[in-house]
Amino acid sequence: MRIGVPKEIKNNEYRVGLTPASVRELVSHGHQVLVQAYAGTAIGLDDALYAAAGAEIVATASDIFARADMVVKVKEPQAAECAMLRAGQILYTYLHLAPDPEQTAALIKSGAICIAYETITGSNGGLPLLAPMSEVAGRMAIQAGATHLQKEHGGRGLLLGGVPGVAPGHVVILGAGVVGTNALQMAVGLGARVTVIDKNVDRLRQLDLVFGNRISTLYSTASSIEEAVLDADLVIGGVLVPGAAAPKLVTRDHIARMKKGAVVVDVAIDQGGCFETSRATTHAQPTFVVDGVVHYCVANMPGAVARTSTFALNNATIGHAVALANKGWRGALRDSVHLRNGLNVCLGKVTYEAVARDLGLGFTSAETMLA
Repeated sequence: MRIGVPKEIKNNEYRVGLTPASVRELVSHGHQVLVQAYAGTAIGLDDALYAAAGAEIVATASDIFARADMVVKVKEPQAAECAMLRAGQILYTYLHLAPDPEQTAALIKSGAICIAYETITGSNGGLPLLAPMSEVAGRMAIQAGATHLQKEHGGRGLLLGGVPGVAPGHVVILGAGVVGTNALQMAVGLGARVTVIDKNVDRLRQLDLVFGNRISTLYSTASSIEEAVLDADLVIGGVLVPGAAAPKLVTRDHIARMKKGAVVVDVAIDQGGCFETSRATTHAQPTFVVDGVVHYCVANMPGAVARTSTFALNNATIGHAVALANKGWRGALRDSVHLRNGLNVCLGKVTYEAVARDLGLGFTSAETMLA
C-alpha cells in the first residue's frame, strides 16, 4: 500500500502523523510511504531522517492526497484537505465529527473511508488512541489554567499552590477519566485544593485510595457541579462520551455567578465542549472572557508540546496503521472489532451511531458496509 503523510495545516499544529520510526516499520512490511517536505521539521524530524527511514519526500499536500491509498494525519482534515480526498481512499486520523457538521458533510461527499483515532477501542474497554493525547491535555490544562490565573492574562492574580499563610487556589475537575486524572496529578503536585466530580463512584473510590485527604471527590449531580464551580478558581472540563457531543455540565448562569477572574479550561472542546459558553480557540488566540471568567478552549492543546505528543501518539497508532496497510481496510476491520469501532464515515455513509444521532443523519453500521 502507498501511505501518505501530509504536513498539518491547522493553526499552530506541529505534530506529524508518522515518525521516522513508524515510517521504517511500514516500509519493513513492504509498503511505500510518502512524506510531505518539512512535515516534521518543526519538531526536529527533518526530511533527511524520513528519507533514511525509507520514505519518499514529496513536495506538496496535493501530491500526497493524489498518490496515497491511505492518508495518515493527526488533526481532522481542514476544508482544503477534505476537498482532496477521493472515493475509496483511507483517512486515518482524529476526526471529532459530532460537533462538526461541515467536516462530516465533506467526508460523506468525498466517499473516503474515514477512521477516527478517538473512537477506536481497546481490549480493556478504553480508548487507547485517544488516551496519550488526553494524558498530555490533562497535564497541560493545569499549566494553562495556572498561567491564565495570573493578572496579566486576565485572571484573579492567584498562585494555585498558595504560600505559607495564604490559602491555595481551588481546582475543580469535571470527569475522572484520563484527562481528569492527569489534571489531578498536576494540581495536587502544585499544592492546590482539588475537587474531582464524576458519575463513576468506583473511579472516585480509586482516586480516594490513591490521594486520600489531598483531594475531595463528589458524585456528579447538577447541585454538586453548581456548588463546586461557584467556589472554584480554576475549572477543568474533561468529560467524554465516546464519539458524541460533550454534555453541557456548566451553564451560562453558572459562569455568570463564578468568581471574576476565575479560569475555565475546556479540554472537551474537540467534542463541542462541556461549558455552555465555550467556543473553540487557537494557540494564537487561546482565550476569551465571558462575564469576567477567562475561557481557555484550544482545540489542539497537545500541539503546543508537539514533539512529545507526536511520539506518544505514534506509539498508539502504528499497530493499526500496519494492519490497515497489510490487510486493506476491509480485512483489518473484519479482523478487529476495536478498529472497526473507529470507522466513522465510509463510502458516503455515517457509520458511527453517536455521530449520526448528534447530527441528525442516517446511520449505517460498519458491519453492513463490510458485508
